[in-house]
Amino acid sequence: MNRLALSIGKWLATYLTKELQVGSSGPPSNPLHLQEALRPGDVLLVEGRTRISSAIKYLTQSTWSHSALFIGWDYLGDRAPADHCLIEADTVRGVCSSSLERFAHLHTRICRPVGLSQTECDQVIQYALSQLGHQYDLRNVFDLARYLFPTPPIPSRFRRKLLALGSGDPTRAICSTLIAQAFETIHYPIIARDSNASSYTLQSSFKPTNFEPKHFSLLTPRDFDVSPYFRIIKPTLEGGFNFHDLEWTQ
Repeated sequence: MNRLALSIGKWLATYLTKELQVGSSGPPSNPLHLQEALRPGDVLLVEGRTRISSAIKYLTQSTWSHSALFIGWDYLGDRAPADHCLIEADTVRGVCSSSLERFAHLHTRICRPVGLSQTECDQVIQYALSQLGHQYDLRNVFDLARYLFPTPPIPSRFRRKLLALGSGDPTRAICSTLIAQAFETIHYPIIARDSNASSYTLQSSFKPTNFEPKHFSLLTPRDFDVSPYFRIIKPTLEGGFNFHDLEWTQ
């Protein structure tokens, strides 16, 4: 990408990340509950309120526009402020660390991988840490910007493709591909098609056989939500919710 295109891309990224006064599909998570519920290796999905968030949500037909990897407070050391506990690929800042406070006012969801050993969890986190400082794939920003222009409705079969036209440069990333690549280092699937699924019967084993994983460049935040391999964690329930304690108002 030449210097002019890079400058335009940065300007466009800044424009697209301006927050809008739009409603959310759900209430913001209680930051204290969120902090207590999160575990290293969890994927935090975010319903953003920016122009680019609106584009991603439309193109993926999903609530979620952004994803970040929770790594806890023990990995960054002096490389980041003490409250930073997430790794994300931000449109303007590139791959960077962030605090939970950044998403405190937004609707979020926790997706948790199952069965990781401590060594495997460390490997996922170390990969994400190794990408710190890499740039956001601004080619992806150009692709998303097309959504803002007056065009005919986009057929559903083309929506995902608009999010898969990045530069292919390994020093650039978008939020979901960064996390997908981290899990790929331990061969943990996000979305995969079982080639034997069509032959399943009621007597079939629950143990899948032959996987055909979707390439990381085609993954979006929505895929972590619908993945059969990630458990959805509800912070309020994890915090010991008891409906008997609610005081109803008339």
